[in-house]
Amino acid sequence: MPKALEGIRVLDLTQYEAGPSCTQMLAWLGADVIKIEPPTGEPGRTALSDKRGEDAWFFLLLNSCKKGVTLNLKSPRGRAMFEELVKQADVVVENMGPGVMDRLGIGYQSLRRINPRLIAASVKGFASGGPYENHKSFEWIAQAMSGAMAMTGSPDGPPTKAIGGLADTGAGLHTVIGILAAIVQRQATGVGQQVEVAQQDSVVNLLRIHLRETYATGKPAPRQGNRSAAAAPSNIYRCRPGGPNDYVFIHCATAEMWNTLVRIVGRPELGDDPRYADRRDRVQFVDEIDAMIEAWTGERSKHEVLEILAGAGVPCGAVLDSAEVLTDKHLRQTGFIVDLEHPRRGKYPMPANPVRLSDSPTDVVRAPLLGEHNAEIYGKLLGYGDAEIETLRRDGVI
Repeated sequence: MPKALEGIRVLDLTQYEAGPSCTQMLAWLGADVIKIEPPTGEPGRTALSDKRGEDAWFFLLLNSCKKGVTLNLKSPRGRAMFEELVKQADVVVENMGPGVMDRLGIGYQSLRRINPRLIAASVKGFASGGPYENHKSFEWIAQAMSGAMAMTGSPDGPPTKAIGGLADTGAGLHTVIGILAAIVQRQATGVGQQVEVAQQDSVVNLLRIHLRETYATGKPAPRQGNRSAAAAPSNIYRCRPGGPNDYVFIHCATAEMWNTLVRIVGRPELGDDPRYADRRDRVQFVDEIDAMIEAWTGERSKHEVLEILAGAGVPCGAVLDSAEVLTDKHLRQTGFIVDLEHPRRGKYPMPANPVRLSDSPTDVVRAPLLGEHNAEIYGKLLGYGDAEIETLRRDGVI
C-alpha cells in the first residue's frame, strides 16, 4: 500500500532535535528522507552519547525511517553534489545557525534558482525581521523567551524549564504543517516556497491559552505549581508506597466527575453540598479537598487508583516514570512502543509515530549509521560507481 507522502523526496540538513523531529515525522508519513551529515556526523549523533564513539540514544530517537549519507558542504565538490540532489528533491529542511546556509552558498534564493519547485524549510530560534533574528537558540532559550518558564514552577520558586521539547519538537512539528501546506499549494501554483518556523513563536502558540490571565487582569500569569487557579480538585496526589513517582494526577471538570469522586473516597455528602457545586467555587476549599483525596490515594498504589477512578469516569493519570513508559501495557498493545534492533546498540524500545493513518501505517526502521546509504543514494541519484564513491571518501567529500 502506498504511503501518504510516497514520492516526496526530502533532503535533511538538520541537527540535534528541532529539525530532526520535523524530518522524522515526514519519514514516518512515507516521505523519502535523506539525512545529509558532515563526514564526522551531525552534532547530535555522538555529542550526547552515554558511550564515547557510539550513536547517541538522542540521535536514534529522532532519526528513524531515514536514509543516511555523508557530504562535506564546505567543499566545492560537495556543494556541487548537493546542488545535483536539489534538482531531484521536493523539500530541503535545515536548522543551522543564523546565516549558515547563505555562507555555504545554498540559501533559499540560490536553491530556488536550481529548482523552482523546491520547498525550503528552516527551523529558527527567532523569526526573521525582528531584533532577535540573529540570536542562537536552544530549547531552554526559547522557553525562556516565550513565557513558558515564567509560568512553570512553584508559586514561591524560580521560573522553571518544562521537560517535553516545547521549543524543539514543537517547532519541528509546526514546520511539518508548513511543509505539507506548501506541498498542497504547489499542486495549484507549480512552484515551491520558503517555510520558516521559529521556536519562540511555536512555544507561544502552544501556551496561548495560558496568556488569558494577562488578558483578564493585565498582570503576568503567576506560577501555580500543579494546582489550577480555576478548578479543584486539580492536583497531584501521593500514593502507596510513597516512592519518588508514586503519584496520580486527578482533575474534575464537571459536577458528575466531582460527585463520582467524592462517592468513591467516602464523602458522598459533598456531592450535594452547594458550596462545592462548581469547580471554581471549590478552589477556596482546595487544601481541605486535597487532604481528603490524598488520605484515600495514600492507601493505594497509583495503578490501583488509576483503575478505580479512570474506570469510574474520573480523569486520573498515574505518574509513570520513563522506564514505566517504555513498558506500559497500553503503549505496547497499541503498537506505539516498538522494539528495534541496532547493529551496535542491540535491541531497544522506540516510540513510534503518534499520528495513525488508516491507509498509511508507519513501519518504524532504526536510524541510519553514519554514511550507511552513501553507495545507494549517490549511485541511484547521481550515477556514481564504487570507485568514484571511494575517491570521494578518500578526498574527504563524503
